[in-house]
Amino acid sequence: MNIQVMERVTTGQKINLAIADCDIHPTPKSVPVEIYPYLSKRWQDYMETYGIIYRQGFPTGPAFPKGQPNAARRDAYPPGGGKPGSDLDFMRSQHLDPNNVQLGVLNPLSCGQGVQNQDFSAAYCNAVNHWQIAEWTSKESRLKASLMVPYEDPLASVKEIDLWGGDNNFAQILLLSRTAEPLGQRKYWPIFEAACRANLPVAVHAFGYGGAPVTGGGWPSFYIEEMVGHAENTQSLLTSMVFEGVFERFPTLKLILVEAGFAWLPALSWRLDKLWNRMRGEIPHVTRPPSELIRQHVWLTTQPMEEPEPREHLLDTIEWIGWEKLLFATDYPHWDFDEPSRALPIRIGKEQKEAFFLKNALELYNLN
Repeated sequence: MNIQVMERVTTGQKINLAIADCDIHPTPKSVPVEIYPYLSKRWQDYMETYGIIYRQGFPTGPAFPKGQPNAARRDAYPPGGGKPGSDLDFMRSQHLDPNNVQLGVLNPLSCGQGVQNQDFSAAYCNAVNHWQIAEWTSKESRLKASLMVPYEDPLASVKEIDLWGGDNNFAQILLLSRTAEPLGQRKYWPIFEAACRANLPVAVHAFGYGGAPVTGGGWPSFYIEEMVGHAENTQSLLTSMVFEGVFERFPTLKLILVEAGFAWLPALSWRLDKLWNRMRGEIPHVTRPPSELIRQHVWLTTQPMEEPEPREHLLDTIEWIGWEKLLFATDYPHWDFDEPSRALPIRIGKEQKEAFFLKNALELYNLN
């Protein structure tokens, strides 16, 4: 294939190619106005008295402040006020319409996951699920919600999945990558079983509230280390799921890794295969090479897009992973947003481009 580096275009230019954006972050304009209607009086009073206490290392919040307030683009604040991602009309005019988004998958981050009080976590996740329908998917047919579950309480998570399973407002089940225990461990298996029963992919978004630092040791010094750690943390959870036997136990499970990059996957797969070949006697329940399991069960979103030099190396990486396994994402409205018209820094054919930007997602989410 003859590969050329794409010319950069002006940010915000309207594009004709229809796209799926598999990582959009909505947020409430006001928690009391938009979330409280779906919380019982008990939990409204609890929140007013105690607030939301996350399972994390610092009581005041994440150790590293974001590069911008709300981790957002400066131009993403709605003109009428409110946080970025809180105004549907503004999202339409700034992102959905000019970027020709035909499918947008909502991934709320302030959603009750990782809350220390597990009963409150379950109630808040349920409220956010109602809110996504009321304020987003019922008002914009291009948007699909992610089903929020209190994943540290697997039985409550199963209850939430069974409640909403089959509801066309939801495209996937969302977890965060920093769980209290490695994600492949049996504690979380009821979630995977329920996901297969509901025929919903499980998406794991970078970040979370497991209570431990992103490194294997202590807290890093800089925010840049935190950002790099998203990929490292995602590699660890995938390794856990492979070697604990999740994909063999649940052969119809579909896993989507969100906002952790993707170029690390070939090297990780090679290492897993090498060690599996030498030490497979320890894990007889893993009967196939890890790379085969990963190719069958794992999809990845493209943001943050990898941009190696020379650009041809990106093509090699994607061809090893498989073009059909990548889902385009922008991370709107965050500061590291990937502009659709300039995100893929190599030229590819029209059919391949259409699959990369839209059809892969439609097929995975059964929206063809």
